[in-house]
Amino acid sequence: MNITEVMTSNVESCNLKSSCGEVATMMKNLDVGIIPICEDDKLIGLITDRDLVVNGLANNFNANTHISEMINTDVITGTKYMSLEQASDLMSQHRIRRLPIVENGKLIGMVSLGDLAVSNDSNQKAGKALEDISVPAEPNK
Repeated sequence: MNITEVMTSNVESCNLKSSCGEVATMMKNLDVGIIPICEDDKLIGLITDRDLVVNGLANNFNANTHISEMINTDVITGTKYMSLEQASDLMSQHRIRRLPIVENGKLIGMVSLGDLAVSNDSNQKAGKALEDISVPAEPNK
């Protein structure tokens, strides 16, 4: 099975000039925890709900702060030619829950562990990826 069969296409995105408030509202309206950041149709980063809290609110940023101050630009991506197993292995290796799918740098879709889990072929792989990603946090000493 190919990744394009389970990925979400037509993914909504923001740009570097978007504010934290705009991104948070988009996340709420779309019921998602991650928004891709694109410039000139190219994926340049991601921002998660956790980024908004840990890198934003915890640093006294407000709803008007541009997300350029807190996005993650070190993005692991997949291609439309990947199998579900390859995507699952990549997500497990990098301990990520969502994988942007790009073609020539342009965002064409997004795959989550949930997307992988709906396929019987990849259900076990998705479970293994989640197990690898979900390592319990240990308190700071």
